[in-house]
Amino acid sequence: MKISILTLFPEMFLGPFDYSIIKRARDKKIVEINYVNIRDFGIGRHKVVDDKPYGGGLGMLLRVDVLDKAIESIKNKKLNKKSQKVVLLGTHGKTFNQKKAKDLSKLEHLILICGHYEGVDERIKKFVDEEISVGDFIVTGGEIPAMLITDAVTRLKKGVLRTGVAEIESFSPYLEFPQYTRPEIYKNISVPGVLKGGNHKEILEWRNKTSIKKTLTLRPDIIKSNINPQKD
Repeated sequence: MKISILTLFPEMFLGPFDYSIIKRARDKKIVEINYVNIRDFGIGRHKVVDDKPYGGGLGMLLRVDVLDKAIESIKNKKLNKKSQKVVLLGTHGKTFNQKKAKDLSKLEHLILICGHYEGVDERIKKFVDEEISVGDFIVTGGEIPAMLITDAVTRLKKGVLRTGVAEIESFSPYLEFPQYTRPEIYKNISVPGVLKGGNHKEILEWRNKTSIKKTLTLRPDIIKSNINPQKD
């Protein structure tokens, strides 16, 4: 799989993607990550990528013509929309979740566009396949959301994680059960006795019950969304 990230700040990705699981995925050539500097497609000698909004207002907007050229430069013309997708990272999109990560992981080529400044020219949405948000909050640019999505998608690719790990993480509609390690007692807080008894059936039942209880308490919306899944 190839992931292309359109950004004004490719240097921001050098640290996060050079360690741990993503590094191993790249070393194994399971995932290829390509950075495209939007400024390379800027206008004129000064490589201008933004301009003032029509009608007035604060800040600057990324130009549609610049972004379109950047997108076209890396699109694989041999791939259709089932194999290649252009995604704009912005506040108007559906919220990113594990289901979306799984869908994106099936692509051959994923193109992520990192917005910046006060946003992008609205017309760019005519040249992308969808818009994705990582949550109801504001960040300076799309670089950190792109890191989150790349991480979530990469770990779902076959061969990146140990056999069965990705399947277990994706299968359950509930929050993960509580886990413990040594010491057995710390500041008068003990590991639950059932986990030390060695009865695997009782351990599995305890994990299932605590997983459901934790989800109902902390994130009941997850259960609701799994009972009544929204159609794209």
